[in-house]
Amino acid sequence: MNRYLKNLDRIEFIVTMGCTGRCKHCSEGSHTFAGEHIDGETASRAVTEVCRHYNIKSLMTFGGEPLLYPETVCSIHRAAAESGIKHRDVITNGFFSRDKQRIRKVAEMLVESGINRIMLSVDAFHQEIIPLEPVVHFAECVRETGVFIELHPAWLVSEEDRNPYNARTTELLGVFAEKGFSADSGNVIFPKGSALKYLSEYFDENTVKSDPYEEDPEDIRSLCFEADGSVLGGNIYSSDIMDIIEAYTTVK
Repeated sequence: MNRYLKNLDRIEFIVTMGCTGRCKHCSEGSHTFAGEHIDGETASRAVTEVCRHYNIKSLMTFGGEPLLYPETVCSIHRAAAESGIKHRDVITNGFFSRDKQRIRKVAEMLVESGINRIMLSVDAFHQEIIPLEPVVHFAECVRETGVFIELHPAWLVSEEDRNPYNARTTELLGVFAEKGFSADSGNVIFPKGSALKYLSEYFDENTVKSDPYEEDPEDIRSLCFEADGSVLGGNIYSSDIMDIIEAYTTVK
């Protein structure tokens, strides 16, 4: 076992960088959607193989907007369920179609694949771009399947800070609360990418500069696959995932 990954217990997939939003708080910045997404079969094989060697406790798919490719998302989560991964989550903005029948079909696909939590991004930033009606419909369809769904808002500066964006986010959460949906604590926006470009006035020298999502290269606890199949300096399209893990080192 590679000593740098002795504590590995989580897998993440960036399904695609394509997105239905162009949010000003996005840490990835602006990017052109060229239709690239990870291959579901290849990703699923990697999940199965990693779980043979590590006790993986959680798996998450996100993006971009992962539900632009629901078949891929479902393939990955089906492999996770079959491999015994307990926590299987998706982060989505809920806007991947305006067709109500398609939205309902995708919700049904998600429950059939074994996903057990959906984190729905609803806040002032997403709803500047993304219409509310199809998102509400998606949330209601998911709830009908029995899969746990909760809102996952982005807060500017802090949840307690009184700024126009947080006020709008609170208002939107209230709309969903009236329909019976709850929210988790969400996350505080990190000054990176579009957030640094468009919201710089809200960040100062006291803002935390270390990326909260950045892994310690000498203690990898979460294996994060990019949309092009790359991970830990290798790529699952050209190499076996366990060979990539074995070859990983911080020594240059």
